[in-house]
Amino acid sequence: MRAIIDNILSKMLVFLMGIMVINVLWQVASRYLVGSPSTFTDELAGFLLIWVGLLGAGYGTGQGLHLAIDILPNAVEGKKKEILDYVINGFVALFALMVMVIGGARLVFLTLDLEQLSSALEIPLGYVYLVVPLSGAVMVYYSIHNIIKGLKDGSN
Repeated sequence: MRAIIDNILSKMLVFLMGIMVINVLWQVASRYLVGSPSTFTDELAGFLLIWVGLLGAGYGTGQGLHLAIDILPNAVEGKKKEILDYVINGFVALFALMVMVIGGARLVFLTLDLEQLSSALEIPLGYVYLVVPLSGAVMVYYSIHNIIKGLKDGSN
C-alpha cells in the first residue's frame, strides 16, 4: 500500500510542478512578448505552489526527508533512539491529525459553505484548501506506518 501511495504522490507532484512551470512561462511570455499579461496565471501559480508545498511535505514525511532538528536523535543510540523515533512519529501524527486533518477539514467546509471564490479564477477556495487535510492524512498514514514498521523490525 505504501508503494502505491508513494507512486501516486510522486507522479502528482511531478504533474503539478510541470503545470506550474508552464503556467509561469505563459505568464512571462504574455507579459513581455505579447505585452498583455494574463490575468489568471499569478493566482494559479500561488494555488499550485500551495498544493506542491503541502503534498511535498507529506511525501517528504514518508521518505524521511522532512525538516528535523537532529541534535537529540544523534546523541542517543540503541533502544533510546527507537523510542525517540516512536515519540517523534507519534507527535507528527498527532499534529497532522489535529491541525491539518481536523482543522483543515473545518476550513474546507467553512469556505465551501460560505461560497468563497478566488478573485481571478473564480473557483471555490474550499477546493484550494482541500490539500491541507489531504496532506495531513498522508502524514498521519506515513507516521503510523513508520511506527508499525519500527515495532515489527524491533521484534525480530
